[in-house]
Amino acid sequence: MATPLQLSTLGHRIRHQRTAHGFTLDELGALVGIAGSQLSLIENGKREPKLSVLQAIATATGTDVTDLLSTEPPNRRAALELDLERAQRSPVFRRLGVAPVKVTKTMSDETIEGILALHRELERRERESIATPEEARRANTELRLRMREQNNYLPDIEKLAEKKLKAAGHSTGALTHRTVSIMAEQLGFELIYASDLPHSARSVTDLENGRIYLPPASIPGGHGLRSMALQAMAHRLLGHTPPTDYADFLQQRLEINYYAACCLMPETASVAFLTQAKKDRNLAVEDFRDAFGVTHEAAAMRMTNLLTQHLGIPLHFLRVDGAGAINRVYENDGLPLPMDVTGSVEGQVVCRRFAARSAFAEQNRTTEHYQYTDTPGGTFWCSSQTGSTTEGEFSITVGVPFDDARWFRGRETPKRAASTCPDEACCRRPDADLTERWKGKAWPSARVHMQMFSPLPRGMFPGVDDGEVYAFLDRHA
Repeated sequence: MATPLQLSTLGHRIRHQRTAHGFTLDELGALVGIAGSQLSLIENGKREPKLSVLQAIATATGTDVTDLLSTEPPNRRAALELDLERAQRSPVFRRLGVAPVKVTKTMSDETIEGILALHRELERRERESIATPEEARRANTELRLRMREQNNYLPDIEKLAEKKLKAAGHSTGALTHRTVSIMAEQLGFELIYASDLPHSARSVTDLENGRIYLPPASIPGGHGLRSMALQAMAHRLLGHTPPTDYADFLQQRLEINYYAACCLMPETASVAFLTQAKKDRNLAVEDFRDAFGVTHEAAAMRMTNLLTQHLGIPLHFLRVDGAGAINRVYENDGLPLPMDVTGSVEGQVVCRRFAARSAFAEQNRTTEHYQYTDTPGGTFWCSSQTGSTTEGEFSITVGVPFDDARWFRGRETPKRAASTCPDEACCRRPDADLTERWKGKAWPSARVHMQMFSPLPRGMFPGVDDGEVYAFLDRHA
């Protein structure tokens, strides 16, 4: 059965042929054996004609049935009317509860164009406001749970990365900037380092002139520049188009990050390294990091892609800021994590007994710190290392269930803690004596999670100021 819009298009094409041949409704109806009123219903998209009627109309007007069934509007006026009908059928318009505009013969094209412009603006504003904080958290949670079911492993992207690395001549060792440049050239792009990138963009790809603009090479941590270039290339390799909503934006962001990680730490070499380390009972994030010349966080996250899939080890990963809030998380080992009513973990404060927080109190920040933690979900071993950025301190933690600690360096640690979170008595509820001592004598002002106020994605490319980007490209064209 044809859709309403398909019937409307068919009706417009029949009307176009009828009027082009100078027939009235009654005249053409008489030629094809139906009443003029029935033909009017067909032309207005309110009735689907039988194939015999279509054949009779085609014969009477000297055209083909296939021409009548074309999905293209027969003229500009019909295109405008169909666009308006499509807009007035959209969920955005229907939610307004406003009666649709009925197009008449006397209505000018300019009037329809004005109404369509209002619809386009309405849809634009809807797209910009679609990612409310709650919707954003729900989308992030859905993606995290979906990746948990897949062991955080994307085989197609793994294969694509190895193919591109081989084509660029990379075999072993850390991926060089030169090899990344070759990979860009093979894709038809030149890497250019610009000091005036828009503040909201990590990179800008000029599709017309084949250029990828990156921050200056003098930025500390060269691995970041390699990763940003690889992420920009991944958009093209993976066939990404402008995201349709926040969930699509998150999915694309995950995929480009995954591709970059696969290139910096190729699956074949990484699995061989981790397999040997497991055999030696000496798995360690810092060794994996140093072997491929990446950050501690990148190495820890890459372990979540490979340890369960290839070595059968479930694990968890946490990036926690200095205030204890979770910035990034993955777990498939049952570690109890704080979450809000939407199931979101990001932005929640982790238990103060976890090494992800206690590591901030350690004096030596250059090495990993190890700990066993007893929780309602079982006992977990973990390693944590801290760092800092201009935005403050953070910790990176990788942990596994007690039985799997035997494969890791640091399993002999005597440090042990106990957490009963999410029970508030664990670390969120004050001691009864302290409560009584300060009751009515203190008034703390709460700090609200920044996630509630952070700018949400806007525009065609979420999070990016389109105007700034286009102005940047204009300067470098």
